Amino acid sequence: MAREICLRQLAVRPRTRAELAGALARRGISAEVSAEVLDRYDEVGIIDDAAFARAWVSSRHAGRGLARRALANELRQRGVDGDIASEALGELDEDTEAETARALVERKLRTARGEPDAVFRRLVAMLARKGYPPGVAIRAVKDALAAQSAEAAEFAEQIDADALADAEGDLDRDIRPAG
Repeated sequence: MAREICLRQLAVRPRTRAELAGALARRGISAEVSAEVLDRYDEVGIIDDAAFARAWVSSRHAGRGLARRALANELRQRGVDGDIASEALGELDEDTEAETARALVERKLRTARGEPDAVFRRLVAMLARKGYPPGVAIRAVKDALAAQSAEAAEFAEQIDADALADAEGDLDRDIRPAG
């Protein structure tokens, strides 16, 4: 029964060991039987959290444009060990992340309407939701605006990306719960 549950879960999409353990627990499978089945699947390579993490990072970064911070959060939610997640995220360097941010901004900018300051705020917010650090987000939007039009370039010229990123970082620390 436990094997069938795992195989049905894996037929839908790759899963982490933690996700499969959760599915087995929800179906009332004992922890002992669950561990035995999952250990065996681990042994034969049916479940491989490291391969899952690498594929997840590659797919979600390329497909959704998610940054390392958002990807780390998703891997944590799926029960991927922190070291395994860090290793997978290490394959995504800062330059690649910045390039992806610029590409996302350029794509959104084609259809963006409104005053440059409003467009700026919307685009920075979009990148923030995707997990980009403030400095990367602000620089990507500033550069894209500067290339768009004379009015946008004039607005972008007035933006001090480093000062804004520092202020954002201070704000992040202020809002985070103490702990």
